Amino acid sequence: MNSLFSPSQHLRRLPLALAALALSVAAGAVQAQTAPADITMVKLIRGLIQSGALNKDAGEALLAQAQSEALAAAQARPAAAPAALAQVQPGDVRVPYISQTVREQIRDEIKGQVMAEAKAGGWAAPNETPAWTKRIRLEGDVRARYESRYYDMANSNIEIDWRSLNSGSGYDVNSNTNLALPALLNTREDRKHLLRARARLGILADISDTTQAGIRLASGNDDSPVSTTQTLGGGLGKKNIWLDQAWLSYQPASWLKLTAGRFDNPFVSGDELFSSELNFDGIAAKVQQPLGDSKDVTVFGTLGLIPLEYSSDNAPSRSQAKMSSENKWLLGAQVGASWKINSDHQLRGALAYYNFRNISGEYSQPCALYAGADGCNTDWSRPSSMQKGNSLMLLRNIALNPLDPANTPQPQFVGLASKFRLANLNARWDSKVAGGTDLRIEGDYVRNMAYDKNAMWARAKGGIMNNFGGTGGVSQADFKSGGNAYMLQATLGKASPAARGDWNVLLGYKRIEPDALPDAYNDSTFHLGGTNARGYYLGGAYALDKNTWLNGRWTSSREVFGSALSIDTLQIELNARF
Repeated sequence: MNSLFSPSQHLRRLPLALAALALSVAAGAVQAQTAPADITMVKLIRGLIQSGALNKDAGEALLAQAQSEALAAAQARPAAAPAALAQVQPGDVRVPYISQTVREQIRDEIKGQVMAEAKAGGWAAPNETPAWTKRIRLEGDVRARYESRYYDMANSNIEIDWRSLNSGSGYDVNSNTNLALPALLNTREDRKHLLRARARLGILADISDTTQAGIRLASGNDDSPVSTTQTLGGGLGKKNIWLDQAWLSYQPASWLKLTAGRFDNPFVSGDELFSSELNFDGIAAKVQQPLGDSKDVTVFGTLGLIPLEYSSDNAPSRSQAKMSSENKWLLGAQVGASWKINSDHQLRGALAYYNFRNISGEYSQPCALYAGADGCNTDWSRPSSMQKGNSLMLLRNIALNPLDPANTPQPQFVGLASKFRLANLNARWDSKVAGGTDLRIEGDYVRNMAYDKNAMWARAKGGIMNNFGGTGGVSQADFKSGGNAYMLQATLGKASPAARGDWNVLLGYKRIEPDALPDAYNDSTFHLGGTNARGYYLGGAYALDKNTWLNGRWTSSREVFGSALSIDTLQIELNARF
């Protein structure tokens, strides 16, 4: 029966099957019908031929077979033949009867062929979709935020925007050649009624049982690593979309998973260290294995090789001699365990070590910028990302023009004065109280084991630029910093509201000394990001519908050392995820 169809007619087989089924039904009844019904059957067959659903040769064969059987049937009913034949018009072929055998053969063969094609292509089987769609998933979230920021009028109004200073060609610190102030942060004027939004859309693909891949796009004002929130307004202009994630993972065993590319934070940590929106570049290996038959205790570990910044291939751009490779890295290692004590109580703890390599500032060799030198040899050591709070040092040892030393411009960059090798302890306790209400208590402690006030001062050759005491001096005795940070938080209710009616309230406290950790990578809301901050925050959330919740948070923070800087922030958000 396959010869009845040309290759170009595959998509027409479903209508043909329906027509064939209708033909078999109608033909079964024609044994008791008169000539007009027979003529209708002829027209139906010819219509199928003309529409292309049935090719001409097959149609003519079917009509010939039908005509032969019709003549046999007519001989069996001679009395009825004259009356019926009298109504047949010239050129019509009378088909009074198609045998049951032929009808069943047509129906079964066409139906079988069409359904086989439909199953192979996944285009006509009920409740079925093509196989490739089952291996790809979409996920995402959308957030609309109202935000207001409140500053104390007693704040210092000379807080330099160090990131802006580093992004240009340098700030001239010679008052004889430059009287303009560097870019300064707002510290006294409230910013109220900001409307902001965040959108993220990810595609996850199960390539095989052991291999996955993912891509996620996200909004954002800029390329900041710690925030994908976009401030609205801007003349109603279109908003930016960034590549937020792009990764591949391979799981050769149930207890081991390898991931490469740009991916979620693979470590267990608090947001005083790593923002919840921070993604990592590089390679990570994660192990996780239950212990014993009960599987109440699970041990886990993570190793990460994270490139933070690669030195430019062509630096200095206007010099024949190029700089050597000065790449910056984060090497991370973490071990931990979770213990399900019973259905109401669970405990998790993790210990991590993070070695930030080659990110500290270095004081340069003398460089004669006045004579046309293309930068200084340690310009690479200024951080590519920063918020605020870390102790900073001048990087350039600028040679003075011997013909006019007092009027030699001295454009400077700044770098991190401290080195960073962090020990991090994280703990979380989940329990139930008050008739089954969830309670989560979590804490995170960070110690910078490389923090050394004397070493920082020596590295900077005395050129420390911030974090001095109340006198505002520039001596080592007046320099104030520290290498410790911690966070404590209690959450009552569902930590992640999902079902309608879920709720939570939370209360937390943070203290982050200036050089406890790099200020570039932590939460951008508390103290508006960075280190040298302490204070509390409180908030709550309520699920209005499935995966849709309203939450609000109030944070109140101030400086740990140095010049006064108090910042309060109110955020009210509507969130949805899918």
